[in-house]
Amino acid sequence: MKVQLDMYQTLAIAVLVLLLGSYLRKKIKFLERFCIPAPVVGGLLFAIFTCICYVTHILEFSFDDTLKEVCMVFFFTSVGFQANLKVLKKGGKSMVIFLGLVIVLIFIQNGVAVGLSKVIGLDSLIGMCTGSIPMVGGHGTAGAFGPVLEDFNVKGATTICTAAATFGLIFGSLVGGPLGKRLIEKKNLLDTAIPEDDSLLIEDEKKHERHSRMYASAVFQLIIAIGIGTIFSWALTKTGLTFPIYIGAMIAAALMRNIAEYAGNGKLVIHMGEINDLGGISLSLFLGMAMITLKLWQLASLALPLVILLGAQIIVIVLFTYFIVFNIMGKDYDAAVLVAGTCGFGMGATPNAMANMQAVCDKYVPSVKAYLLIPLIGSLFADFLNSLVITFFINIL
Repeated sequence: MKVQLDMYQTLAIAVLVLLLGSYLRKKIKFLERFCIPAPVVGGLLFAIFTCICYVTHILEFSFDDTLKEVCMVFFFTSVGFQANLKVLKKGGKSMVIFLGLVIVLIFIQNGVAVGLSKVIGLDSLIGMCTGSIPMVGGHGTAGAFGPVLEDFNVKGATTICTAAATFGLIFGSLVGGPLGKRLIEKKNLLDTAIPEDDSLLIEDEKKHERHSRMYASAVFQLIIAIGIGTIFSWALTKTGLTFPIYIGAMIAAALMRNIAEYAGNGKLVIHMGEINDLGGISLSLFLGMAMITLKLWQLASLALPLVILLGAQIIVIVLFTYFIVFNIMGKDYDAAVLVAGTCGFGMGATPNAMANMQAVCDKYVPSVKAYLLIPLIGSLFADFLNSLVITFFINIL
C-alpha cells in the first residue's frame, strides 16, 4: 500500500516531527546533554518507522518535498542578509584561515576515498562517490555529480552518492554536538567565551528589536531577494559550474543589506531581527522535511566495502575537526562551536551545521564568530570550491 502525501501534508508531518523531537529532548537527558538537534531526533525516528514499513511491505510513503526547497532558500536568504562589508572586514583573517581548512578537508575526503577504494579493490571513481561529493557537497552535489560519474561507466553512481549523502547527513548531525560539548567541558572553554557582541553581526542594536508589524516587511524583503536571486543563479549556470539553488538569493540578499547600510541614508531599513526569526523557522522546517524524507533502506544496498569507506569519512571528520580545526581556529569556545558546525556541513549540509551549533549554543552561550564563519564559508565558498576539486579529481583518475 502506497501512501502519497502532498506538500502540505509533508509540511504538517515535519512540524509534528519537530514537536516530537523537542519533547524527547526535554524528557531524555542523553539527547539534550549531547546536543542532538531536535529535527534529527524526531526525524530519524520517523525515517526508521518509514523504513520498517517499506522493508516489511506494509506501507510505502511518498512525500512531495517541494516546500523543503522553499524553506531551504528562505533560510539561506536570511543568512545572506547577515553578510555586509563591515562584518567581512572584521572577520577577514579568521575567514581566510577557515576557508583554507575547508579546502584541505575537501582534498583529504577525496584522497581518503580514492586511496582506500584502491586498497579494498574498488574503482577509484566509486570511491569518489563517498568523498566530498556527498560529504561536503550533500544531496545537492550528489544529485549533480552522480550522473557525471555514470557517464564514466560507474553504474549506480547517483544512488551510491545519494545513499552516502544520507549517511553523512545523519552522522554529521550525530557527531557534531557531542564533539563540541566534549571540547567545551573537557577544556573548560566557557571561560574563553566572548559575550555576544551584536555590533559584530548587526551594527545597530535597534535592528535586533522585534516588532510584530515588521514581520510582513521582513517577509517581503526575503521574497524580493529570492526573486532577484533567480537572475544571479541563471547567470552563474552559464559558467558551466554547479552551484546550489540558493546561491543567487544569498548574493541578492547581501547586496540589499549593503545598499541599505551604505547608501540607504536610513530610508531603506533591513529588518534583521525579524528576518533572523523567519530564517530560524525556515531552518527547522527544512531539517524536519529533510529528515522525514530520508530513505534509510538505500543504505542497506551499500556493500560492505562502501560501508568501510563511509566509516572512514566519519573518522576523518572527527579527527580533522577535533585536532586541526579546533587548534588552528584558536583553541577557545568559538573554535569548539566551529568544530560542531564543521561536522555538520563537512558530512551533510550547512543547515545541519547551523542546527549543531544552535544545539551547542542553546546549552551554553552564543558564538557570533561561529555563526558568521560557518554560513558564509559553508554556503558561499564550500560548494564552489568543492565543484572545482571534484572536477580536478575526476579528470586525473
